Amino acid sequence: MRKLATTNRGLLFRDQIRDFLFFVIRPSLAPRLSYRHTSGSISSDWLSALRPAFLIKWALFLWLVNIVVLGPLAVSAATAGGAEHRLDVHAIPWLQAIIWAPIIEEMVFRYSLRRIFSALWLLPLAVVLMFSGPTVSAQLMLVALLLVCWWPAIRGNRALKAVLWPYARLYSRHFAIVFHVFSIAFAAVHLHNFNLSGTPLSLLPLLVLPQWLTGMVLGWMRVRYGIGSSILLHSIFNSGPLLLVWLILRYVPDIAAL
Repeated sequence: MRKLATTNRGLLFRDQIRDFLFFVIRPSLAPRLSYRHTSGSISSDWLSALRPAFLIKWALFLWLVNIVVLGPLAVSAATAGGAEHRLDVHAIPWLQAIIWAPIIEEMVFRYSLRRIFSALWLLPLAVVLMFSGPTVSAQLMLVALLLVCWWPAIRGNRALKAVLWPYARLYSRHFAIVFHVFSIAFAAVHLHNFNLSGTPLSLLPLLVLPQWLTGMVLGWMRVRYGIGSSILLHSIFNSGPLLLVWLILRYVPDIAAL
């Protein structure tokens, strides 16, 4: 495997694919690829360390795998179990899918992967916001939550870090379990997108196979490149299927009526 550099320079997409595959087998917190010269700072976490071209390639990769492999399996499971998707194709939730969901879901399922102690206060609040939906009050609370993530007293207290250091080492040793639990939880939450209507439990994992793969890619990207990269990829990934549905409704409405 080609050794990963500390920055993007000279990195190829196939190197990222290999690193992702090795990461899934043995998740680890290192190495962390930086954004320019801001490694270790709060900026390196929020400013995407990936060029837009790489994000597009990852979105294309996920769409391809989901369309060719995982999507058909999910559709077959839905048909066999009588599950129906809740999406109303005539009322596409653009802002919720492209802005709200990528931010709130990354804060719930990925942000704490590298900042585990923030989960003590951030995760409960983010979960409440995720299930409340993008109401005006929830949006304001999310903005406040994001601002707190930048608060120096939270992210830079050396005394607090010294106290928590032994627990951080314990977390690092068990990071692989945490990563896969969060990936499965991310997929499981998306069962809410379906009217299950008595679908057998054995078929439920198949319904969210695309979200499971996507969650692992987003988790890998969050660990390697920062939360900004995973949010951007999440947004790009969500926009693709919605754009396809919109194009069909606009230019081939007869297909949508089938």
